[in-house]
Amino acid sequence: MTDFRQQALDYHEYPTPGKISVELTTPAETSKDLALAYSPGVAEPVREIAQDPDAAYRYTAKGNMVAVITNGTAILGLGNLGPLASKPVMEGKALLFKRFAGLDSIDIEVNHRTTQDFINTVANIADTFGGINLEDIKAPECFEIEQALIERCNVPVFHDDQHGTAIVTAAGMLNALEIQGKNLAESRIVCLGAGAAAIACMELLIKCGAQREHIYMLDSKGVIHTRRDDLNEYKQLFANNTDKRTLKDVIEGADIFVGVSGPNLLSAEELKLMAPNPVLFACSNPDPEIKPETAMAARDDLIMGTGRSDYPNQVNNVLCFPFMFRGALDVRATAINDEMKVAAVEAIRQLAKEPVPESVLKAAGVKELTFGRDYIIPKPIDPRLCPRVSRAVAEAAVKSGAAKIDLPKNYMQD
Repeated sequence: MTDFRQQALDYHEYPTPGKISVELTTPAETSKDLALAYSPGVAEPVREIAQDPDAAYRYTAKGNMVAVITNGTAILGLGNLGPLASKPVMEGKALLFKRFAGLDSIDIEVNHRTTQDFINTVANIADTFGGINLEDIKAPECFEIEQALIERCNVPVFHDDQHGTAIVTAAGMLNALEIQGKNLAESRIVCLGAGAAAIACMELLIKCGAQREHIYMLDSKGVIHTRRDDLNEYKQLFANNTDKRTLKDVIEGADIFVGVSGPNLLSAEELKLMAPNPVLFACSNPDPEIKPETAMAARDDLIMGTGRSDYPNQVNNVLCFPFMFRGALDVRATAINDEMKVAAVEAIRQLAKEPVPESVLKAAGVKELTFGRDYIIPKPIDPRLCPRVSRAVAEAAVKSGAAKIDLPKNYMQD
């Protein structure tokens, strides 16, 4: 572990500190180049944009630029370590945007005194970018922040910890239930965790067919139920009218377990209480709610996913967020709505059912991947994700009225 720690530190320090840089896209070698790039030539696109703000998409990098913005209050599983400490994570997000979707991205870490300060800061700079990716902001403030920015900004705003997690979870869950011969509408769901990711996951599963009354959500104080008087407005949406109070109480007979909480919180004994052919997503990182080895030893009829790349069925946001923004920006969407999220779910889950290219097998270090218990969602390195998900999102944006332009001809044909 010490060796890996040093490798990680070296990766971020060498050969140049950080993981991103700025490159030029036009010539800047001659006096004429400089005259066109800056004064006096730059005045011409300035005049065009002043007359028509949409001209910024023609003459600037706005249409291919995403800002990754945080206040550092919920960094990975490390907690509230402040904006500056979050910078390596935000640079990493920018790296993923570029690597997987060809989107330019810059990280912005915001110091603020109040939630409204943060909202105002982001809203005041939003027009610089084609889209805003909010990241690592703690609940419940993240809900207020995202909603306020969606209302104030003319570009799509997307809190990936909520919706990216939810989209990939829903895609994997629907496929796992199909393999297990179960129906989402009839399934009993236990959700361990009640933060941003948990609430977004459950809300999207409801949009995909789950029944709210079949969901049992737990926070650090136990089951969220209607007789508790300590619930914020977001947890209240999942207050179940039940006498059950503990994880052991609600896990008995459950079809689905979704963990977005912390390590080693689900025991083998509790897992054994679940219904036949359960689906178990233990997504706490880096250590899941139950180790896959422990889960598999406890029962052999389950399908399991984690947030880790060293086990099958990795529930990873990179399957989603680069392509959500690629599709949204390419049709100049003003928001990322539910129709676009559901379209991404369907595109991701359908891709897992197709034959896997040799290049993906080689990159994954496996000889075979076939839709089934150990392969319910695509690998993040699958190059088909970008055209499939981006196209599905763009089409949904146009159809739902969120787009300002139609799809380009032959858009993202793979």
